Amino acid sequence: MFSIIQITIKGIFRDRIFQGIMALAVLFLLIPSAASLSMRQVTELSITLSLSIISFILLLLAIFLGATSTWKDIERRYTFSVLSLPLSRTTYLVGRFCGIALFLLITALFLGTVAMLVIKVSSAIYPPTRPLLWYAIVVTIVFDALKYILLVAVAMLLATVSTSFFLPIFGAVSAFLAGTITQQVFDYLQSPSAQKAVSATVRNAAQALYYLLPNLSSFDLKVNAIYAIPLNLSGLLWTVLYFAVYTGILLAIGAILFERREMK
Repeated sequence: MFSIIQITIKGIFRDRIFQGIMALAVLFLLIPSAASLSMRQVTELSITLSLSIISFILLLLAIFLGATSTWKDIERRYTFSVLSLPLSRTTYLVGRFCGIALFLLITALFLGTVAMLVIKVSSAIYPPTRPLLWYAIVVTIVFDALKYILLVAVAMLLATVSTSFFLPIFGAVSAFLAGTITQQVFDYLQSPSAQKAVSATVRNAAQALYYLLPNLSSFDLKVNAIYAIPLNLSGLLWTVLYFAVYTGILLAIGAILFERREMK
């Protein structure tokens, strides 16, 4: 499996998609100037812009790498030569996933370091009114990476049953959009006004989707980082447990489907 992980990371670094997406990192250079347009919340705006750029880059990487890695191997018939070795399909799939996940963590570490430098410069030029919680910024970036690693698992699950990259890409995008609002929809349906305005059938269907779709909003800690709000340790632990269980289930289903797939 370690050889699969190593090959995956090397392939990503040579991929033109990665090079094009990482070119967006130059936007960090514009953050101090853009943040200075806010007269009272320069540091807060710097943190917001930095975290948003990191999130956007990780989103693009997660969707394209998760959706196309397995598909490209099958199309180019790399899978046939790899699976001819004493290596199971499950090991191959998990190795691919671990390689992409490790790469996303490395990318988040690199972009996070750049973001911290940008925030430090902005806070030095325009001292903030409230102290910075650096650990909250670091944890926010880490949980952002976990969120998109989970999205990679969704994309790879779809890639195991798809004959093209359209289903994994659009499926991952749909899962991301739905996963960011499931908690808000669920909270609304529990309110007294929704009990009267929404039928029981719709509420039950929405509740089923709430438990089925990934709850990505629980990984979003940007408010804590921006406004220096202390983090809830128990909530973080539950989120990590949710990530591990949900990702494990997705990989298990993907491995079963990939084992049964016919290679032509």
